Amino acid sequence: MPLLADLGLYLAIGAAVGFFAGLLGIGGGILIVSALALSFAVQGVPQEHVMHFAIGTSLAAMASGAFASFRTHHRHGAVDWAVVKAMTPGLVAGMLGGVAVARLLPTAALKSFFLAFMAYVTLQMVVGFKPEATRGLPGKAGLFGAGTFIGVVSSLFGGGAAAVGVPFLTWCGVHTHRAIGTCAALGFPLAIGGAFGYAVAGWPVAGLPAPNLGFVYLPAFVGISITSMLVAPYGARLAHRLRGDTLRRIFALFLVAMGIKVALAV
Repeated sequence: MPLLADLGLYLAIGAAVGFFAGLLGIGGGILIVSALALSFAVQGVPQEHVMHFAIGTSLAAMASGAFASFRTHHRHGAVDWAVVKAMTPGLVAGMLGGVAVARLLPTAALKSFFLAFMAYVTLQMVVGFKPEATRGLPGKAGLFGAGTFIGVVSSLFGGGAAAVGVPFLTWCGVHTHRAIGTCAALGFPLAIGGAFGYAVAGWPVAGLPAPNLGFVYLPAFVGISITSMLVAPYGARLAHRLRGDTLRRIFALFLVAMGIKVALAV
């Protein structure tokens, strides 16, 4: 792969991901996977591993942005660390189990799951879905189970905890900003566990472009990580000043266009 030619693309993806992940608490992983799947499809990645490579690289690249984002949310007092502590073991277990399943699935199956989940996230953004707080937070077993479910789902679409976690926490009576900040904190161990799982799963696979660690493409990981880490705090700061409904809908339309291209090209 022409590393220098692609570096600008990875830096641009990272900047967009960092901003929107920090601002909206959702959509970053979907944007990375979409962009990387389209890029990898024309760059010589074996067709049967395009989605595995995109998802593994996405999860690895999300770690730095999640770290920068949750630090900013923490400074605003918007992270419930008790919830993070209770959900993280299930989150990591679900992620690693999901990676084991993903390794056995063909790219077509992963693409179908990814597109279906993208449709869910896009609809969520367009309608401004905010579940009413009809109950309180469950106990440790319930939070462990919720974390496990989020981990499995995230392993199959390459995104963070926010797409499922924010609606769940809001339903449990957690304020939206605090739910976003808490999911940003959950996104860090999720990304680490996912990157490790996909690196191990792809280790014996031949024909993947170098330099790589299994299903993690290192140039994309580095490029996206650099700019997402730098930009994420700005998006997180704006999240505490803006409602962001209009921006969320614009971003949703962009995701629709990306989804159509992935469906046709990968």
